Amino acid sequence: MSILLNKDSRVIIQGMTGREGTIHAERCIEFGTTIVGGVTPGRGGTTHLDRPIFDSVAESVNKEGANTSLIFVPAAFATDAILESADAGIDLIVCITDGLPTLDMVKVKTYLQNTKTRLIGPNCPGLTSPGEQAKAGIIPNNIHEFGRVGVVSRSGTLTYEATVQLTRRGIGQSTCVGIGGDPIVGTRFTDILELFEEDSETDAVVLIGEIGGTAEQEAADFIRDRMEKPVTGFIAGATAPPGRRMGHAGAIITGAQGTADAKKEALRNAGCYVSETPGDIGATVETMLQDKGITK
Repeated sequence: MSILLNKDSRVIIQGMTGREGTIHAERCIEFGTTIVGGVTPGRGGTTHLDRPIFDSVAESVNKEGANTSLIFVPAAFATDAILESADAGIDLIVCITDGLPTLDMVKVKTYLQNTKTRLIGPNCPGLTSPGEQAKAGIIPNNIHEFGRVGVVSRSGTLTYEATVQLTRRGIGQSTCVGIGGDPIVGTRFTDILELFEEDSETDAVVLIGEIGGTAEQEAADFIRDRMEKPVTGFIAGATAPPGRRMGHAGAIITGAQGTADAKKEALRNAGCYVSETPGDIGATVETMLQDKGITK
């Protein structure tokens, strides 16, 4: 099974006719995703990659039943692209674009609270559901194996690293979700953890966090109070100096709670298995599954 994305998801790509949109549309199609078209204003009525191009998201919803949007438009237009999809009634938006102003995201998040739309991102790698042959994003196609472990991460590259390590150890994934590393994102760790906890075909979860903010501490509280499924965690940025942004816009230590040590302590106190280095993630998951009597 999976969360958020499955074989019935009908995906449109905003910015599909651009360079990045084209490259990743082809890879999503290769993975098995049902891409029903693209949206590029002014090019409606044409085709691209044998899919129809529409002038608006609403048109793609009306004509193709689109329910998921993957966004590759430049940062200057990404906010409007998100709002357009929400207004068209899209269920799930995945915004790959980075560089969205924080103030714009405050407005977007407030607006989405009054809609049915869920946003993954911005500045994220998207998500994959291997058993459903469904991908919306830029996560490589060849690193997955279908199984019963969920992955949620703030880091794109560490999403890939964790998934590769699991696959090499024969540990399959139900869904892998990169939520993005900006200060404000559409979907939090706790939102994804709740979905995994409710998914009858996810047995365990891998959480990849990083320095900055308190999202990992909030996740630890959720795990302690509301989860029965076991969780492993890794926190990137153990050697980062305070006050210096490391990679993501949200990866900056501005207080004692933003450090890697504070986040790891919170996860351990919640009963999580914690990896000390990126290379330990797969082994830690394997140990946890063995300890819990879970078949990989």
